[in-house]
Amino acid sequence: MKHMLRPFSFTLAQYLSKRYLVTLLSFLGILLALIYMIDIIELLRRAGKQDNVPLIVVLQMGLFKLPDVGQVILPFAILFSGMYTFWGLTKQYELAVMRAAGLSVWQFLLPIIMVGFLCGVLHVSLINPLSTLLLDRFEQYETKYLGSQRHLISVFQSGFWIREKETKAGEVILHAEKINPESWQLQNVMGLAFNETNSNTSRLDAEQAKLEDGYWLFKNVHITQKNADNIVRDTYKLPTTLTKKDIEESFANPETISFWNMPAFIRTLEATGFDSTKLRIHYHYLLSLPLLFVSMILLAASVSFQPPRSAYTLIMVVMGIAMGMVVFFLSSYLQALGISGQISPVLAAWAPALITFLLGLSALLTFEDG
Repeated sequence: MKHMLRPFSFTLAQYLSKRYLVTLLSFLGILLALIYMIDIIELLRRAGKQDNVPLIVVLQMGLFKLPDVGQVILPFAILFSGMYTFWGLTKQYELAVMRAAGLSVWQFLLPIIMVGFLCGVLHVSLINPLSTLLLDRFEQYETKYLGSQRHLISVFQSGFWIREKETKAGEVILHAEKINPESWQLQNVMGLAFNETNSNTSRLDAEQAKLEDGYWLFKNVHITQKNADNIVRDTYKLPTTLTKKDIEESFANPETISFWNMPAFIRTLEATGFDSTKLRIHYHYLLSLPLLFVSMILLAASVSFQPPRSAYTLIMVVMGIAMGMVVFFLSSYLQALGISGQISPVLAAWAPALITFLLGLSALLTFEDG
């Protein structure tokens, strides 16, 4: 029994990993090209409503947005590329030759699993930070050329900052040490108003501020004006186009925060008073991606290692695609449960990868070793 299995071959591992990687890059390239064309058409439609938007800007905006879309489709590309690779190896009887040579399924699966794992590490460490950087550039272009309104909202250890454009007052920057998300009340507020030439025109200091519909309501206010008398009031209203939903989405949008910056941002967000559950779930989801990609490959192998003339091949492939969709919806459902507080953020993020891994492993053990 000791000599029934042949030792691991580096040449074979190189061949299998290269074949899978080429298939993955080809499949991913085709999908991204289609998505890029669709995005360009939509951006051209929006640019047509504006004056003098250069075509090169539209093309750049499509490229800036592409890595963010790529993050969504990459798990499916991992799955479908694995299915196509294993189906090709089976159809050309290469797997049969490997089995006849004494190789086990785990020996020729290992190189492809390693490629999937490394893709997960690369996604988390490089693609995600690049995506957040380019997405920020896309939003800047969107504001500048397509007329989209953009509120700049940031959280630092010193507190909570908002920068927004006002119709009459120019730009207004607000700073608060802490905010209560339930009542939307800011504590120890400072505001700076700038005119169109970026000159500071006034400063506002208040004990409290609350975001109402269409305005900020300040209490116990002291306003220092340039070239004018200071103003002291019990209450003061500052018009704004900012809504509570804008603030929630700005803080809770994980796509705008790099993986490397997320732990510090979560700590700062909690210190400021905001709920960081959604960001915690996304952070752990990114950590689970290498395992999820390995699980997708196991799932692909379990539905693709059937004999080429088997009547069940098409059914198994359809089942594989269906299971991929189930993983997607399961992930969305569990993350929704995590955001609502019904399960822990760690469980909500890691459960899809663990369930998929166990499912693929069980299927392989049943079909190959059972």
